[in-house]
Amino acid sequence: MAASILIADDDAVARRLVENMVQKCGYETVVVDSGDAAIAALTAPDAPAIDAVILDLVMPGLDGMGVLAKIREAGLSIPVIVQTAHGGIDNVISAMRAGAADFVVKPVGVERLQVSLRNALNTSALKGELQRIRHSREGRLTFSDIITRSEAMTGVMRAAQKAANSAIPVLIEGESGVGKEMFARAIHGSGERKAKPFVAVNCGAIPDNLVESILFGHEKGAFTGATERHMGKFVEAHGGTLFLDEVSELPLTAQVKLLRALQEGAVEAVGGRKPVKVDVRIISATNRKLLERVKQGHFREDLFYRLHVLPLTIPSLRARREDIPHLLRHFIARFAAEENRPITGISGEAVAQLAQLDWPGNIRQLENAVYRAVVMSDADQLGLCDFPLLASQAHPITDIPTAPLMLEPPMPSVVSGSEIPIAPLPAVGTLALLTATGDVRSLEDMENEIIRFAISHYRGQMSEVARRLKIGRSTLYRKLDEAGVPGHGGKSGEETH
Repeated sequence: MAASILIADDDAVARRLVENMVQKCGYETVVVDSGDAAIAALTAPDAPAIDAVILDLVMPGLDGMGVLAKIREAGLSIPVIVQTAHGGIDNVISAMRAGAADFVVKPVGVERLQVSLRNALNTSALKGELQRIRHSREGRLTFSDIITRSEAMTGVMRAAQKAANSAIPVLIEGESGVGKEMFARAIHGSGERKAKPFVAVNCGAIPDNLVESILFGHEKGAFTGATERHMGKFVEAHGGTLFLDEVSELPLTAQVKLLRALQEGAVEAVGGRKPVKVDVRIISATNRKLLERVKQGHFREDLFYRLHVLPLTIPSLRARREDIPHLLRHFIARFAAEENRPITGISGEAVAQLAQLDWPGNIRQLENAVYRAVVMSDADQLGLCDFPLLASQAHPITDIPTAPLMLEPPMPSVVSGSEIPIAPLPAVGTLALLTATGDVRSLEDMENEIIRFAISHYRGQMSEVARRLKIGRSTLYRKLDEAGVPGHGGKSGEETH
């Protein structure tokens, strides 16, 4: 899913020209004709996510400076590129002081606009990463810090936001690397306990003989090596949130004491004489199905029902592939800054193929792949050669898992421009109806041209192409086969990785 750009201009012709240029640069567009409509598009609860704004300074009603002021008042961190018909330095200085990221003079060329958008998005991504790291360290992470545009995440995000306003126990399930701790931190940072401690404990990394001591504390001399008193994680998290990561790995003896602590709201330190009252909100997480652990006798059923009050299952990255381009942009911006590398972006072919990988390690694996690519790349833009994982994939991957027995190779949902001879129309919105000799062109010929243009327009996102043309993906690939398009990644040799 490409970045979404909001275009605000009261001039219909200028608005259309900018929209065409932005789409040609590979971005999606949202177009409005006034400053008030721009603010509504940015702040409405059901409004689509916007990554950047191209804003005309001179508009009737709420002008560009007014829009910048309201964006600042609303606390939005969206980069804004202002357009001015006059290159007056005073207008530019005022706009930049009001928070604009860049300015362009009308009529702007597509190359200048592309550079401005790329820089604005990269800067925004870096600011977002730095803010996310700072919020995480300060315990103020919120759901706005979670990078997602996937419909698969909508229900999970909505349930987690509701949970944040209460003390209900939450159990987060999901594969390793999907971001379970980030969700836990967002729940804590969005609730009433955000000013109190967030204490994370990896239950799978604690030796069995130290679990009780680490969770509940111990008195001096309680056991060999206990040279001083330790208050334990429960007491440390008093008033805040205790995050029990990999809770399924707790030994049964510790599970008994954990259940008692949850029931009574008090913990008793190893070697202690009386329990200590604690007020903690419990969020637990596991990469296993906890109910299966109960059935196998490895986890107490009564403790399971204590923790499993509000279960949240975070989808794997392969179930939310549309998030991959946005994650890539943020990771590249962060690592390029951290490593002082002049990386400005990533090629469309690399994005298309990275979006097709299974990513068994999920977001953590993608993050590490980008880290390696940024460090090892010799170019200013990441490409296919910077990701060895792409070369190791012998077969393409589908969006949706299918039956083990497949009669035909799966169809990719993203195809790079190098795989299909893209021949876009010379001007958007025009289609020649006559041949050079003055005869009407065949329907098949015009259909092929429309399909090629759609593939170019949607940058190889084949699912989106099929949806916009209102045909099935299998029909789309069949038409490409019939047109004799070589190497398009369809049924006849779709080696895309």
